Amino acid sequence: METELEPLPPRRDRPRLPDGYGLPADDEGLLDWREVEARLIASKHYWLASVRPDGRPHSIPRWGVWVDGRFWYDGAPTTRHALNAEHNPAVTLTLESGTEVVIVEGRSLAARADADDLGARLSAAFGKYADDGYAPAADAWSGADGGGLRVITPERVLAWFDFPKDVTRFRW
Repeated sequence: METELEPLPPRRDRPRLPDGYGLPADDEGLLDWREVEARLIASKHYWLASVRPDGRPHSIPRWGVWVDGRFWYDGAPTTRHALNAEHNPAVTLTLESGTEVVIVEGRSLAARADADDLGARLSAAFGKYADDGYAPAADAWSGADGGGLRVITPERVLAWFDFPKDVTRFRW
């Protein structure tokens, strides 16, 4: 399945945190989605958390790209994270920093991408890994099985770059 439509911009507000965290009571300092999305695009290293069928958590570093408002990554459908997502598509994706934080909650689904459209854009975006020896061609995900391509569509994002002043929740 190929997804070409970019999702609507998210609503933003403050999340609920326990008293004592110093979260501002107003909306002053909320992050702009474009600033958060720029970090998702620029990052090379992401952490993906999923849940095994028996309920145990699973976390793994992943390479991937943020294109059209979604996170695209690939790998063998027999990997633990892919099997987990097939059983329960709810996943969490985070960037590496513990101080400049972006946490994406969404659903990971199998996908495919035609070489002359989405595949070309994904291939170009995956160019950030070329120096690391990974440079998939535009047709890498165009087969019937999608070449192991998966896409995470965000439902909620929590981000901050100067906690607690700018803690922002984005929801679609």
